Amino acid sequence: MVVKTSAHYQREYRRRLREKGLIKKEIWIRPENSDKARELEKELRSGEHDASVHSVTMNRPKWLTPMLFVDLCKAPLVKSSRASVELIEGVDPTIHVVMHEYGDLPLFVTVAGDQVIVEAVLWPTSDVRDFAAFNETVLRTHKLFPLSTISLAQRANDDYYLMFGSLSASSSLSDIVHEIEVLASNVIHATEAYADMLYPAPFERGEAL
Repeated sequence: MVVKTSAHYQREYRRRLREKGLIKKEIWIRPENSDKARELEKELRSGEHDASVHSVTMNRPKWLTPMLFVDLCKAPLVKSSRASVELIEGVDPTIHVVMHEYGDLPLFVTVAGDQVIVEAVLWPTSDVRDFAAFNETVLRTHKLFPLSTISLAQRANDDYYLMFGSLSASSSLSDIVHEIEVLASNVIHATEAYADMLYPAPFERGEAL
Protein backbone atom coordinates (compact mmCIF):
# COMPACT_ATOMS: atom_id res chain seq x y z
CA MET A 1 0.00 0.00 0.00
CA VAL A 2 1.29 3.46 -0.93
CA VAL A 3 1.16 5.72 2.11
CA LYS A 4 0.34 9.28 1.04
CA THR A 5 1.75 12.11 3.13
CA SER A 6 -0.26 14.92 4.66
CA ALA A 7 1.00 17.29 1.94
CA HIS A 8 -1.12 15.40 -0.61
CA TYR A 9 -4.26 15.87 1.49
CA GLN A 10 -3.40 19.50 2.14
CA ARG A 11 -3.36 20.15 -1.62
CA GLU A 12 -6.66 18.32 -2.06
CA TYR A 13 -8.14 20.22 0.88
CA ARG A 14 -7.22 23.59 -0.61
CA ARG A 15 -8.47 22.60 -4.05
CA ARG A 16 -11.87 21.58 -2.70
CA LEU A 17 -12.19 24.79 -0.70
CA ARG A 18 -11.51 26.82 -3.86
CA GLU A 19 -14.09 24.76 -5.76
CA LYS A 20 -16.64 25.77 -3.12
CA GLY A 21 -15.91 29.43 -3.85
CA LEU A 22 -14.04 29.99 -0.59
CA ILE A 23 -11.03 32.28 -0.26
CA LYS A 24 -8.17 32.30 2.23
CA LYS A 25 -7.81 35.23 4.65
CA GLU A 26 -4.98 35.59 7.15
CA ILE A 27 -5.91 36.85 10.63
CA TRP A 28 -3.86 37.73 13.69
CA ILE A 29 -5.18 36.71 17.10
CA ARG A 30 -3.96 36.02 20.62
CA PRO A 31 -2.87 32.36 21.12
CA GLU A 32 -5.54 31.66 23.73
CA ASN A 33 -8.25 32.44 21.15
CA SER A 34 -7.13 29.78 18.65
CA ASP A 35 -10.02 27.42 19.40
CA LYS A 36 -12.56 30.23 19.09
CA ALA A 37 -11.11 31.28 15.73
CA ARG A 38 -11.32 27.74 14.36
CA GLU A 39 -14.95 27.42 15.46
CA LEU A 40 -15.78 30.79 13.89
CA GLU A 41 -14.04 29.73 10.66
CA LYS A 42 -16.22 26.61 10.50
CA GLU A 43 -19.37 28.70 11.00
CA LEU A 44 -18.37 31.22 8.34
CA ARG A 45 -17.76 28.42 5.84
CA SER A 46 -21.03 26.60 6.27
CA GLY A 47 -23.37 29.04 7.98
CA GLU A 48 -24.16 26.23 10.41
CA HIS A 49 -23.57 26.01 14.13
CA ASP A 50 -23.68 22.81 16.14
CA ALA A 51 -24.38 23.88 19.70
CA SER A 52 -23.84 20.34 20.92
CA VAL A 53 -20.26 20.06 19.74
CA HIS A 54 -18.87 20.67 23.23
CA SER A 55 -21.54 18.83 25.17
CA VAL A 56 -20.44 16.39 27.83
CA THR A 57 -22.28 13.24 28.79
CA MET A 58 -21.51 12.33 32.37
CA ASN A 59 -21.23 8.84 33.82
CA ARG A 60 -21.66 7.05 30.51
CA PRO A 61 -20.15 3.59 29.91
CA LYS A 62 -16.84 3.28 28.09
CA TRP A 63 -16.87 2.92 24.35
CA LEU A 64 -15.79 -0.21 22.49
CA THR A 65 -14.53 0.38 18.96
CA PRO A 66 -17.36 -1.53 17.17
CA MET A 67 -19.99 0.30 19.23
CA LEU A 68 -18.34 3.65 18.49
CA PHE A 69 -18.35 2.82 14.77
CA VAL A 70 -22.11 2.19 14.80
CA ASP A 71 -22.79 5.54 16.47
CA LEU A 72 -20.34 7.43 14.25
CA CYS A 73 -22.29 6.20 11.23
CA LYS A 74 -25.29 8.12 12.62
CA ALA A 75 -23.36 11.31 13.44
CA PRO A 76 -24.04 14.47 11.36
CA LEU A 77 -20.40 14.47 10.23
CA VAL A 78 -21.00 11.19 8.38
CA LYS A 79 -24.68 11.56 7.47
CA SER A 80 -23.92 14.90 5.80
CA SER A 81 -21.23 13.15 3.67
CA ARG A 82 -18.49 15.37 5.08
CA ALA A 83 -16.79 12.14 6.16
CA SER A 84 -17.16 8.42 5.64
CA VAL A 85 -16.25 5.63 8.03
CA GLU A 86 -15.24 1.98 7.74
CA LEU A 87 -14.60 -0.56 10.48
CA ILE A 88 -11.35 -2.47 10.04
CA GLU A 89 -11.82 -5.78 11.83
CA GLY A 90 -9.03 -7.51 13.73
CA VAL A 91 -7.68 -8.23 17.18
CA ASP A 92 -7.70 -4.48 17.78
CA PRO A 93 -10.52 -3.09 15.60
CA THR A 94 -9.92 0.34 14.08
CA ILE A 95 -12.26 2.86 12.50
CA HIS A 96 -10.99 4.32 9.23
CA VAL A 97 -12.37 7.84 8.80
CA VAL A 98 -12.04 9.67 5.48
CA MET A 99 -12.46 13.43 5.88
CA HIS A 100 -13.83 14.53 2.51
CA GLU A 101 -13.70 18.24 3.36
CA TYR A 102 -9.96 17.86 3.95
CA GLY A 103 -9.00 16.33 0.62
CA ASP A 104 -10.07 12.82 1.69
CA LEU A 105 -7.60 12.92 4.57
CA PRO A 106 -7.58 9.50 6.31
CA LEU A 107 -7.79 9.30 10.10
CA PHE A 108 -7.85 6.25 12.33
CA VAL A 109 -9.90 5.97 15.51
CA THR A 110 -9.58 3.22 18.09
CA VAL A 111 -10.54 2.61 21.69
CA ALA A 112 -7.54 1.51 23.76
CA GLY A 113 -8.35 0.85 27.39
CA ASP A 114 -9.49 4.11 28.96
CA GLN A 115 -8.77 6.21 25.87
CA VAL A 116 -10.18 6.95 22.45
CA ILE A 117 -7.26 7.68 20.13
CA VAL A 118 -7.61 9.60 16.85
CA GLU A 119 -4.52 9.40 14.62
CA ALA A 120 -3.24 10.60 11.24
CA VAL A 121 -0.04 9.98 9.29
CA LEU A 122 1.95 13.14 8.56
CA TRP A 123 5.06 12.13 6.57
CA PRO A 124 8.01 9.69 6.68
CA THR A 125 11.22 10.73 8.41
CA SER A 126 12.93 10.54 5.00
CA ASP A 127 10.94 13.63 3.94
CA VAL A 128 12.63 15.74 6.63
CA ARG A 129 15.62 17.85 5.56
CA ASP A 130 17.29 18.06 8.98
CA PHE A 131 16.03 15.45 11.45
CA ALA A 132 17.49 17.03 14.61
CA ALA A 133 16.43 20.57 13.74
CA PHE A 134 12.94 19.42 12.79
CA ASN A 135 12.45 17.49 16.03
CA GLU A 136 13.53 20.50 18.06
CA THR A 137 11.12 22.74 16.14
CA VAL A 138 8.25 20.31 16.71
CA LEU A 139 8.96 20.15 20.44
CA ARG A 140 8.93 23.94 20.64
CA THR A 141 5.84 24.54 18.53
CA HIS A 142 3.49 21.53 18.77
CA LYS A 143 1.46 23.36 21.44
CA LEU A 144 0.22 25.60 18.63
CA PHE A 145 -2.00 22.70 17.54
CA PRO A 146 -4.55 22.35 20.36
CA LEU A 147 -5.68 18.88 21.45
CA SER A 148 -3.10 17.17 19.20
CA THR A 149 0.38 15.72 19.68
CA ILE A 150 3.09 14.75 17.17
CA SER A 151 4.95 11.47 17.60
CA LEU A 152 7.13 8.95 15.74
CA ALA A 153 6.00 5.40 14.89
CA GLN A 154 6.63 2.72 12.28
CA ARG A 155 4.20 2.40 9.39
CA ALA A 156 4.67 0.39 6.17
CA ASN A 157 8.21 -0.63 7.26
CA ASP A 158 9.34 2.96 7.65
CA ASP A 159 9.41 5.54 10.43
CA TYR A 160 6.65 8.14 10.11
CA TYR A 161 5.60 11.22 11.99
CA LEU A 162 2.05 10.92 13.28
CA MET A 163 -0.35 13.42 14.75
CA PHE A 164 -2.84 12.15 17.29
CA GLY A 165 -5.32 13.23 19.90
CA SER A 166 -6.81 11.27 22.77
CA LEU A 167 -9.74 11.61 25.13
CA SER A 168 -11.55 9.54 27.69
CA ALA A 169 -13.23 6.33 26.56
CA SER A 170 -16.30 7.64 28.40
CA SER A 171 -16.48 10.82 26.31
CA SER A 172 -19.67 11.78 24.53
CA LEU A 173 -20.03 11.10 20.81
CA SER A 174 -20.07 14.83 20.06
CA ASP A 175 -16.74 15.28 21.86
CA ILE A 176 -15.20 12.45 19.84
CA VAL A 177 -16.49 13.98 16.60
CA HIS A 178 -15.01 17.31 17.70
CA GLU A 179 -11.66 15.59 18.31
CA ILE A 180 -11.79 14.08 14.81
CA GLU A 181 -12.51 17.46 13.21
CA VAL A 182 -9.84 19.25 15.24
CA LEU A 183 -7.22 16.66 14.34
CA ALA A 184 -8.02 16.94 10.62
CA SER A 185 -7.66 20.71 10.82
CA ASN A 186 -4.41 20.44 12.79
CA VAL A 187 -2.89 18.06 10.23
CA ILE A 188 -3.47 20.64 7.51
CA HIS A 189 -2.10 23.48 9.62
CA ALA A 190 0.95 21.46 10.68
CA THR A 191 1.73 20.63 7.06
CA GLU A 192 1.67 24.33 6.25
CA ALA A 193 3.72 25.26 9.31
CA TYR A 194 6.53 22.77 8.71
CA ALA A 195 6.57 22.80 4.89
CA ASP A 196 9.91 24.61 4.66
CA MET A 197 11.61 21.87 6.69
CA LEU A 198 10.50 19.08 4.34
CA TYR A 199 11.75 17.99 0.93
CA PRO A 200 9.24 18.92 -1.80
CA ALA A 201 7.11 16.24 -3.39
CA PRO A 202 8.44 14.80 -6.71
CA PHE A 203 6.01 16.79 -8.86
CA GLU A 204 7.05 20.00 -7.07
CA ARG A 205 10.67 19.26 -8.04
CA GLY A 206 9.65 18.76 -11.66
CA GLU A 207 10.35 15.01 -11.57
CA ALA A 208 8.25 12.42 -13.38
CA LEU A 209 5.94 10.40 -11.16
